[in-house]
Formats: sequence, structure tokens, C-alpha cells
Amino acid sequence: MKRVPVLIVIVLVFAAACSWAQGPLPDSPEIEHQVNSILSQMTTEEKIDLLGGVRFFDVRAIPRLNLPALPTADGPVGVRNDGPATVMAGGIGLAATWDPALAKAVGVQLGRDARAKGKNFLLGPGVNIYRAPLNGRNFEYFGEDPFLASHIAVNYIEGVQSEGVSATIKHFLGNNSEFGRHKTDSIIDERTLREIYLPVFKAAVQEAHVGAVMDSYNLTNGQHMTENPYFNNEVLKKEWGFSGILMSDWGATYSTIDAANGGLDLEMPFGKFFNRADLLPAIQQGKVSMATLDDKVRRILRMEIEFGWRERPQQKLTIPRDNQEGGQVALHAAEEAMVLLKNAGGLLPLDRAKIKTVALIGPDAYPAVPVGGGSAQASAFHAVSFLEGLTRYLGPGADVLWDRGLPTLLHVANATEFSTQPSGGQPGLTVETFDNGDLSGTPASTRIERHFTSGRPLDIAALSSGEIELNPADFSAPKPVSTRWTGYYTPVAAGTYDLFVQQGGFDNTGYKLYVDGKLLADRWNYFIAPVEQFALSLDAVPHKIVVEHHTVTGFSGSLLRVGILREGNWTNANAEEMARKADAVVLAVGFDPSTETEGSDRTFGLPPGEDELIRKIAGLNPRTIVVITSGGGVDMNGWLAQVPALLEAWYPGQEGGTALPEILFGDVDPSGHLPVSFERRWEDNPAYDYYYPRPGTNRIVYKEGIFSGYRGYEHNHVQPLFPFGYGLSYTRFKFSHLEIKPEAAGAAVPRYEVTFEVENTGSRPGATVAQVYVEAENAPVPWPRQLKGFARVDLKAGESRRVTVPLDGNSFSYYDVNSKAWQISPGKYEVSVGGSSAETGVNEQISIGGR
Repeated sequence: MKRVPVLIVIVLVFAAACSWAQGPLPDSPEIEHQVNSILSQMTTEEKIDLLGGVRFFDVRAIPRLNLPALPTADGPVGVRNDGPATVMAGGIGLAATWDPALAKAVGVQLGRDARAKGKNFLLGPGVNIYRAPLNGRNFEYFGEDPFLASHIAVNYIEGVQSEGVSATIKHFLGNNSEFGRHKTDSIIDERTLREIYLPVFKAAVQEAHVGAVMDSYNLTNGQHMTENPYFNNEVLKKEWGFSGILMSDWGATYSTIDAANGGLDLEMPFGKFFNRADLLPAIQQGKVSMATLDDKVRRILRMEIEFGWRERPQQKLTIPRDNQEGGQVALHAAEEAMVLLKNAGGLLPLDRAKIKTVALIGPDAYPAVPVGGGSAQASAFHAVSFLEGLTRYLGPGADVLWDRGLPTLLHVANATEFSTQPSGGQPGLTVETFDNGDLSGTPASTRIERHFTSGRPLDIAALSSGEIELNPADFSAPKPVSTRWTGYYTPVAAGTYDLFVQQGGFDNTGYKLYVDGKLLADRWNYFIAPVEQFALSLDAVPHKIVVEHHTVTGFSGSLLRVGILREGNWTNANAEEMARKADAVVLAVGFDPSTETEGSDRTFGLPPGEDELIRKIAGLNPRTIVVITSGGGVDMNGWLAQVPALLEAWYPGQEGGTALPEILFGDVDPSGHLPVSFERRWEDNPAYDYYYPRPGTNRIVYKEGIFSGYRGYEHNHVQPLFPFGYGLSYTRFKFSHLEIKPEAAGAAVPRYEVTFEVENTGSRPGATVAQVYVEAENAPVPWPRQLKGFARVDLKAGESRRVTVPLDGNSFSYYDVNSKAWQISPGKYEVSVGGSSAETGVNEQISIGGR
């Protein structure tokens, strides 16, 4: 019933994609003539001015040359700037659909929203490979496999750019974690780069012709990416032929000469280094050539002409800001993204006729959690929460009871009582504040705070609407500050207590936690997670708690909270009573923008109290369905065996609350498949031993190499909790009759057609993702089994369909570091087909020659 408008939208999408093809073709002589004409009229000073952003989000205008300002906008899942917009499922959810056509439809709607706001650049998609579940920005990205990520990214980009808006693929390169992102150095060998971390960027450039690429904050192989001539100049621009704009991430430029010669074209959000005072002398002294400067300017001019930005207003007032077509696509994405991970005893789908009371419990039930935190945190005109969606779906025929189930962290912090002395002190903590970042010298002030709460979370909605004024001085030269909090906590009884520390801010912040004089956690140099929890065995005597904290002034704030609660006391009595009485419990847990966000990583464990909540509620009602909001895998060991049904919702966008009951009650078959592997334990992850910097250095050495994700689990003979590509349905599918035929016998580059049958052997209509894997049996280098083709297949009950997936030279290649070229090793290859990386029982061998 909901498919009809979505299909109409997709038809309109492809019509729109074909309609924007006005003006000269890219790289045409006509364009180059126009570029040269404008360039010849520019002074050196004007050229330099063009390379530094203005007003935080704009490329500078030069009115006398009819060069308009070019506004940019975050972000990958919604046009964040200047008020509400359509908010799509997070990137990892979009990847979980395994639906390139849907990715294109999402891109078109994002492009339309950008045009409605007058934006020339959309700062997305984000495509950094999922290396581990801890990365705070995994929710924006397209999973662990470069083949899947490339197909989603290419279609997303084509959709955005069909609307006359440049996509901006990010973050180039090696930005696979968020902690210490300005300092850490990703050390990645050449083969691993070429086979795992570069392919999605290459596909964006050579297949989707992306208009802009964004350099990341980190260093890669010893150089900051904005200063890295090998990747920026040699690989991106020369080898791949990228003719667009290479811009910095916001504040990711660290020098003038090295960045200019290293390939950076545009410094954002303003010209801290690319300015007349610094760049003009470098040009005059021959340290940066005029040809280098002109190349950067040419790229910007070429973009303006190719996209027609000089010839028409970018803002298209005929596009509704509250985009109903986009809302339908957002719903379709949420429906396809959710992954059913467990369904013991066929608990799902629920029978609407038998459900009279549903207990909806958990911190992510209400309000809606459409997206994680940071620059991707767009605001919708109305985001449908799970509570609203479930209540609306069931109507007056059933009662939906709701309780958060847990206190907020702010509530726990405000309920935690401290004293300034072990005995006889005042209520509260002693707070010493320093006008520097290292607690040195005499405190600038000393005060007593009743509770351990300071600052407030960054209000992205206010930032997006312009209510928060961005101060360039704070951004370019933030002032360091530090504090020391000292207090005594006395438990009411001996036992195990959970102490949490919550901090905010994107960068340049950290803390040390001391309990009874012992250093319990050192997070001074690297902001590991916004919330960390520590289990303490405490006697009923005063315990000294000290937190030393440093941060900087700026728009991201300086949130800091500490709270203590005895284990067993997290879940409230109302939630427990509701669970006992309900016909079914939907338990909505996971992360949100305060616990999974840009600027830091997150914990593998769920936020404080949530494991306890799941165990208690599942113990009270055997019909408990856990719904997780997250950007990747979480620790489920403490409760998974107790839970009959488990659904991964990712960050489902503005229509997540509409999609959830459709899936729970069977109106929509769950068809999402994992774009990542879910490990049983964090220690099982192939990157576990290499994820953090080497002791005493800033170097993160990717020693797992090409054996990341499912490749690594298979190589290490470790079974993940849920494998890559996995996803349950309310029906069953069978794969059979595999045939592999060469397209052209004796061709220099092998090309094959892989054809097989997919049958719905169940009693309900449904969808699956047929996945094609290839493995070399006798290659001269390690050549793991890897995804090389896939197809989403919708089938009625009892229906079967022949599916054909092509394989080409890329399907059998590896990167040879000696010849610095892609090679195909002659020999046998096994081609296998199935519903996940661990379920590929249909296979066949082929033999191919070398190249």
C-alpha cells in the first residue's frame, strides 16, 4: 500500500536525473575557453581570495567577474544548514538496503532540498570504510566492503548532481576513527589502500564524476591529507583524472606552502592559511608557482561553468522546503534499511488482532533519534518517533504504553551527592579553573558546585537555523581552558557502582579520572568516547573523586558530567510494571547524538544502564523485541540469549517511527542485510590489536591489511556474531542452478555472466539480497574471498527468478605492489552465491588466464 507513491517518486527521480543536462559537456573546449577568459581577467590577489571560504560555508563571490558566492551545506543524510529538511536514513542504513536505485533516489531528493535552500555543494556522501564498531561516524558511512560502498556512493552522487548540485565525497583518506583526528597518522600499506580504502573514492571520481572531494583531518603515511602530494596530486588528480575541487574539511588545513603544493584547492571554512598575507609572498618568492595557483582557480571556475551556476539562481523556489516526495523516499529507505537479526520461535511478525497492549520502553523510543551527532545531525520538519509511529499504526484498537525505562545521565549526575571533604565539608565539589590547557599555575578561579554538571550539549538545530552565531576567532584560535573537580562520594552501602563520565566537544578536549588517588582513566590526549562507564567496588566510606579536564572555547561547548549509580538501580519500577502486563514489549535502546557523534569514537557497550534494562525487561516478558539504534555493532553478550527478537534500526531518518511498526506487524518484509560484520566481542575484530595509536606515537598501523571486516574473520577463523550480508526475512529463500558463462571467449580481460535462480520457498512475499563472492585458489599473494556482485530480489510466495550478475576483470584482480598495477593471476577461482558471506552454499569453479 505504501509502495505506489514510492515507485512514483523513483520514476520522477530518473526523469529528473535525465532532465539536468544543460550547457556544455564537462572538459569541453567551450568550457576551457570560458575558464581561460575569466582567469585572464583576475588579479593574483583575487585568485588567492577565491581559495579561502567565507561566512563558514561559502566559496567567495567576485561580483565584477559574475562569479557568485557558492554556499555549501552539511551533510550526508540531510541538508543541515538553514533550517529543517528531509532527513534520510544514515549512510550505514542506506548501505544495508543494498539498493543502488534507492541510493540514487535519496541523492535526488537531497539535491532537490539543496536547490530549495540555494546550496551549490552538498557535503556528502561520507564513505570512509567501517574498520571497527567504535568509529563515531560509522553511521554516516557505507559499511566495511569497498564494492558495496562504491555502488551506493556512485548512485547517491549521480542523484545529487542530477539536480545541479555538486556532491562532495569525504573524507579522503584514512579517516577510519574519530579520536584524535587532527593528530593521528594512519599507516596503511599500498595494497590495502588500493583494495580497501581507495576504491570508493576512485569510483566516485571515474564513474560518478563527483564535483568535489574533501580532504580529512588526519595524517596518512606521515603527512596531513591536506599536505599530501602523493594522494592528492599523483593519485587523485593525475592517475584518476579528477578535474573538480579538492577542499579541506573544516579546520583541516595546517600550513600554507605545504598545503598549496600538496594539492589542496579550497580551504574551508575560511582562508586561515590561503590568504593574501601568507600565500602571496610564497608565490612571489617562487615557493608556490603561479601555475599551481592557476590550477586551483581553474578548478573552481570550471565547476561554476559546468554546473551552470553563473547562468541561473541556485535557489529554486518552486521546490517545496517540506519535501513530500523526499519524505516518501525517506520512508522507503527506513523500511529497506532495518535488519532483522533474530526471530526465535517466529515471534515476529506480531499478530495485530492479538495485540491489545504494547509496552514501548527505552531511551530511544521517544523522542525520535533519526541520526547521530555532529555535522550530519540534520533536523527534520517532523521526525516520527517509534512511540508516535507505533501509536498511530495501532490506532484506538490497542494501547501503547511508554516509559523511558532509565534516568537520563543528567538526572543521575544531579542525583549524585558529593562533599568537599571526607567529613565536615560542604555539599558539592571544589572546582578550580585555569586559563590554560594544562592546569598549570594558580587557578584563575575556585568555586563550589553542588553537582558534577557543567556546560550543555551542542544544539545542532540552533546551529543549523543560525540561532547560534559562529565566531571565526573561536574557530581559528580557540582559547584553551582546564578545570579540576574534586569531591568525596559516600555510598549508602557497600557494593558495585557504575560511574560514568560524559563530555562534549568535537576536538581538543580530554580528561583524567582518579578514584581514591589512583588513575582510573587517562583520556587527556585522545577523546575516546562521549560517555564512558566504569564499574567500581566501593565500601560505604567516603571515596575521593577527581576529574581533570581540558577543552577550548568555541561553538562545540564544554559539556562535562559525572554521575554514580549502584548496579541494579537503573531500571525504573513503572517500566517493569508495564512489561509484566503487556502482550508484547518493544525495547528501544542504543545510541543518540550525545553518545555516537563526530569528533570522538564510542564504546562497544551500550550506554550506561541499557544492558541492565534489557536483562530486566526481557526477564519479565518473553515476548520482548529489542530494537537497536546504532551506527554499527554493539556488545550483546550480556542479554542476547534472553531476547527472542532483535532488529537493527541503524539511524532510520525522519520516517523511522513509521517504518518500525510496518515491519513488526508484517506489512513490510524485513529485507535489510548487514553491510558490516557484527563481532561477538570487540576483541574478535580483525583491527582490535591495531585500532589505537602505537604507544608513545600518533601512528595507527593498519596491520590487518586487506583482512579487514569479513575478510579478516574468515582469515582468522573467527565466527562473528552476525556475518556480513546477513539479514532475516519473514519468508525463506533458496539459491540454485548456478551457471557461469564467459561473455567473450579468449578475451584479454575476462568477463563472465553469473546466472542463478532465487526462489521464495515460504508463504509470504519478501525480498532478499543475492550476493556473489569470488575467491582465488592459487594466487601468488593472499587473495581472500570477497564480494564482487549483488542483486536485491523481491519475490512473491512460491515465485522464482533467474538473476544475472556480471563479473569483469576487476572481479579477479589484485594490486601488485611491485609493478604498481592491477594484475590477474591465472588459475582457478571459486564463485559462490548466497544470502550472506557465511551462507554461500551454491558455488562453481572457473579457470582463467593471466593478464
